Amino acid sequence: MDAIRHRICATSVALVFLLAASSGAWAADTPIEPGSELTLQRAVELALKYHPARLAAQSEVGAAHERTGQARSALLPQVLGAAEYLRSTDNGIGDTAYLNPLGFPRYPSTGRNTNSADTFDNYLMGVSAYQYLFDFGRTRGLIDQRKAEADSERARLKFVDLDLVFRVTQRYYTLLAAKQKVKVFDKAVAQRAEHLREAEVKAEAGLKPEIDTYTAKAELARAKLHLVDAQNEVAKAKVALDNAMGLGSNAPEYRQADVLSHEEISEPLDTYLQTAFSQRPDLKMLEDAARAAGARIAQFKSDYLPSIGATAGYSARGQGQPAANNFDVGVLVSWPIFNGFLTDHEVAEAKLHQGAIGHAIQDLRQQIFLEVKSGYLDWQASLERIHRAEQTVAASRAELDLAEKRYETGLGNIIELTDAQRRFTEDEAGYINALADFSIAKAALARDTGSGLPPS
Repeated sequence: MDAIRHRICATSVALVFLLAASSGAWAADTPIEPGSELTLQRAVELALKYHPARLAAQSEVGAAHERTGQARSALLPQVLGAAEYLRSTDNGIGDTAYLNPLGFPRYPSTGRNTNSADTFDNYLMGVSAYQYLFDFGRTRGLIDQRKAEADSERARLKFVDLDLVFRVTQRYYTLLAAKQKVKVFDKAVAQRAEHLREAEVKAEAGLKPEIDTYTAKAELARAKLHLVDAQNEVAKAKVALDNAMGLGSNAPEYRQADVLSHEEISEPLDTYLQTAFSQRPDLKMLEDAARAAGARIAQFKSDYLPSIGATAGYSARGQGQPAANNFDVGVLVSWPIFNGFLTDHEVAEAKLHQGAIGHAIQDLRQQIFLEVKSGYLDWQASLERIHRAEQTVAASRAELDLAEKRYETGLGNIIELTDAQRRFTEDEAGYINALADFSIAKAALARDTGSGLPPS
């Protein structure tokens, strides 16, 4: 029996360790541990790691890099090997001249037979090589074009990152504000419940009319309804934040570590405009596109001049052993003398496309000025709203205190009290919205200036 008990204990211990190891492995694979604190910085890191839009843009950067490698491959030797076995007749066709149709082998002009059905073995093995030497800019132009396109995709990735950072920040503070407003409405429910109890006591004592009780009950019901709406906003705000982080349904419950706050604005508008014109990824994308268009012009212009390459080859062919060996080496010059003015039209098209990109750059610079200035004004206005909201909350708090004292002493009525309650609750919620709007406006300006990316 002791041996059996020892065996059971050992098995239990092993199961405990196995479960602990499994739990540890699961926790290590979970982006956010359930119940842990989530900072805004961590939320941004998760979005830049898991969001599908970011992963898609990152894949496009990789694809653009590979296209650059494809273009560079033309600078290296091109080597082709071939081997062939063919069983065929060997009937001569005399001095007949013809073009070799696709898919039909060129039969010998002089063969050992005439109109014979006899077939013979034919062997071929060969290696050929071609080395690019010079083509007046076509190959180099394509490489430059692919490099510029790769740079444009990298700028596009930064643009996606900027948008993700803003979305995460916006939804993080929206969730934070929603949670704060739940506390406000929860406190409002408690206040209205206390006022209802007071109204009932006074009504029973004949100090207040019975309508005060029903008025207080209605206000309590309204407060509970607002609390339900506020709790629903929290649930929706969390789903939105989970989506912005790229976690979706895999996100567990967590606590937010940051708080709503504000600070004074110290930098002038010109500072943010200069930052935007130097850092906006979408502006960099267009500039890279203009570079790619310029490289494309160089490619098309190269068709006015010849392309030069070196070639070498070896082949062994015949109908038996030993095979006939042949070698060749030389220089190839290719020059499109006339192509129906195709090159002229291609060059003109590329120049017009480059000009269109230039106009798009000017249009974007104007749009950047509009966005940055508007964002800066919104940020300033949000700070002013915070100062006004602070004053409003202080005044409505004093108003509510006075209304409560007046009601307690019989100098005020229930309408005066409920109006003061409602205004105080709305003002507190408005102050929370003003704080959240300040942080969101700041994040929007960081996006508009291109400075919202975390340090790499």
